[in-house]
Amino acid sequence: MRAVEWPFAALQSRIGPKRMPYVFVAPNMALFAIFVFVPVLLAIGYAFTGGTNLLLWERPYVGFENFAQLFDCESYLAPATCQLDLFWTAVFNTLWYTAFNATGTLVVALITALVLNRLTRGKAFFRAVFFYPVLLSPVVVALVWKWFLARNGLLNAMLADLLGTQVIFFLEVLWSRFWVIYVSIWFHMGFYTLIILAGLQAIPRDIYEAAKIDGTSRWRQFWRLTLPLLFPNLLVVMVLLLIRSVQVFDEAWVLTDGGGPGTANTFVVQFIYETAFATDVRLYGLASAASVLMGLALLVLTLLQLWLGKKMEN
Repeated sequence: MRAVEWPFAALQSRIGPKRMPYVFVAPNMALFAIFVFVPVLLAIGYAFTGGTNLLLWERPYVGFENFAQLFDCESYLAPATCQLDLFWTAVFNTLWYTAFNATGTLVVALITALVLNRLTRGKAFFRAVFFYPVLLSPVVVALVWKWFLARNGLLNAMLADLLGTQVIFFLEVLWSRFWVIYVSIWFHMGFYTLIILAGLQAIPRDIYEAAKIDGTSRWRQFWRLTLPLLFPNLLVVMVLLLIRSVQVFDEAWVLTDGGGPGTANTFVVQFIYETAFATDVRLYGLASAASVLMGLALLVLTLLQLWLGKKMEN
């Protein structure tokens, strides 16, 4: 460390101690600008251009034409009446996925955290077991579950032995949607469990001891003490779940062979990817417009959640 001490000491003598924190933050901010901020600005720029050229300065300005094309519908509740029916199908698929996945993950993570918090032995072991799937690649997780659920997979082999029948899960809409949500909950719940568990462990034990002396039941303790004190952690979990659920793509795409059956599991990010990169005519402007709309929707929903959270805290 002494080898790099003298240049930093010299720099500090020139700019002063108060400016040194900016020097250490600068590399991280530069990476953030290159890989996050600049791509966001480029996406906004592409959203107002047309044509099939890749370079932004070679693309003609078309104003809000891409957005108008996305919203060209007779009825927004009937995707078949829209010019881009696949986009609105993906929107509705994303909405139901977000609702069920976010709710299911929150409930499972909360129950798991409550159980882990009450353990007196083996808490570290089970905490690591639940968190381990988070470390895996989404593609690897999807491939493993796809093998498990395949027509000749392990689950169908067990069903054939026990019930004498098999189920082709990914040819039926309800089954395929169920397994997409189930795999997602199994895959991600460990991360959110740790956030909730940290909140539970931060609650003072004295509060529960006082409630126990007053004769308060455990169910009432949960509703009157645990949930209100845990609310900040639950709010963080809900915001993170909302953002991740709306951006679902990789594990669902691999698990269902591209969003099948049909378009039952086609989500917004898949529509953006296919529109920009997986078709013969690559419509970068249209895909960028869809991504800008998704970003705005996420921003509005996140701000709404935070506002509701502050209202409930007050």
